[in-house]
Amino acid sequence: MPNLKLTYFDIHGGRAEPARLAMHIGGVAFEDDRISFKEFGAKRAGYPFRRVPVLEIDGTELSQGNSIIRYVGKLAGLYPTDALQAAYCDEAMDAVEDIVSKQVVTMSIENEADKKAAREALAEGPIALYLEGIQALLEARGGEYFSDGRLTVADLKVMVWVRGLRSGILDYVPTDLADKRAPKLVEHLERVLALPKVVAYYGQFS
Repeated sequence: MPNLKLTYFDIHGGRAEPARLAMHIGGVAFEDDRISFKEFGAKRAGYPFRRVPVLEIDGTELSQGNSIIRYVGKLAGLYPTDALQAAYCDEAMDAVEDIVSKQVVTMSIENEADKKAAREALAEGPIALYLEGIQALLEARGGEYFSDGRLTVADLKVMVWVRGLRSGILDYVPTDLADKRAPKLVEHLERVLALPKVVAYYGQFS
C-alpha cells in the first residue's frame, strides 16, 4: 500500500470528505492533513492549480477531487471494476461536481444583498435541477445505490453534498430544499449515514 497524505480544509464536508470516508471505510491508512483557511492562503501558490484537495502518493501529488476519490475508491474497494458500472459511478460524481462548482462561485460574493440574490437564484434553479436529476439517476440504478448495486464512492460524494445542503452551510439556500425536491436523496443520505463505519467516522469528531 502506498504512503498517502490527503491535504484539505479542517471541515466536515467539501471536496475531500468522500475520499476521507472511503479510506476510513476501506481501512486504507493515510495522513489526514487538515489545514485552516489561513494556512491555505499562505501555502496556496504551492498547490497544483492553487487548490485543494491534494493527495500525495509516495510523495507525488495528485490533484482534482474526483480523480482523488476514484483512486482511493479503488484502493478501498469502493469503485466498480465493470466499465459500465464505473461510468454510472462517475456520472453521479461528476453531476455533484458540476453543482458544487456553481455553489463555490457564490462564496466570493462580498455584498450581502448580491449574495442573497445569487443564492436564492441558485436554489430555485441549478440546485433544484441537480437534486431532481441526481435523484433520477438513483432511481434509474435501483433506488438504493448509484452503481454496482452496492456502496461506492458515488454514494459518498452525493451524501456529502446533500448533507451539506441540509446543514445550512449555504446562507439563503433553504435547508429543506432537498427534502422537498429530492426526498429519495434524503433517504439515501440517511441510509449511508447509518452505516456502522460512517457512524464511527463521524463519531470520532463528536
